[in-house]
Amino acid sequence: MNQENKKYVAVVMTAVILAAGLIASTFIAVTGIVEIKGNRSITVVGSAKQQIRSDLIEWEGSFSCQSQFLPEAYARLKTDSEKIKKYLQEKGLGESDIIFTSIDINQIHEINSYGQYTENITGYRLYQRVKISSGDVDRISKIAREATELINENVEFQSFQPRYYYTKIADLKVSMLGEATKDAKNRAEQISKNTGSSIGALKSAKMGVFQITPLYSTEVADYGINDTSSLDKEITAVVTCTFEMK
Repeated sequence: MNQENKKYVAVVMTAVILAAGLIASTFIAVTGIVEIKGNRSITVVGSAKQQIRSDLIEWEGSFSCQSQFLPEAYARLKTDSEKIKKYLQEKGLGESDIIFTSIDINQIHEINSYGQYTENITGYRLYQRVKISSGDVDRISKIAREATELINENVEFQSFQPRYYYTKIADLKVSMLGEATKDAKNRAEQISKNTGSSIGALKSAKMGVFQITPLYSTEVADYGINDTSSLDKEITAVVTCTFEMK
């Protein structure tokens, strides 16, 4: 085996070992794939991770009333909406923060002795939702957990799971791609150093999808993940870089 072939085998063996390992860092998650190409270039997958805390929350609750007569059902729903507004204002929300949706009306039909619905209307059930969108994440999260207290005021209220967002994600993605590229370069330099080679110019870089997941989640998807269920999240950026090898 000549010297050039020995050098090539050493490069490949080093790449396999590094690709199987994980190099810990406070910010950079060193994971990925290393590929040595015959034209003396190296392709490395670099990544970066960062924990983020949501700065926007969207929350909804629903309530309903039922009566034999439509005007009576509407009046009850109107009374309940006033109770809900008062409850939320006592929790520190302004009137402009509280949005009520349009009312949905469902007709209740009589069921005959055969268990079939007839054309005869026996009553009405009205549904409405209240929506909150706020940067006061902690306050609204607490309200979402406690809003079923309204049941004590004879309001048929259901609180839904809040949705959490991070509004500065676009700026964060730019910086994280830079960190992921640095990670890829560091990996390539480690490989070349151990094989007596050196890294040349960056030939190409391909951005992967972003994964925004709950903390400590191992879930990934080819199309990316954008978790809205968790207040605290982790964002992962991946970039595939090809460098010249000297």
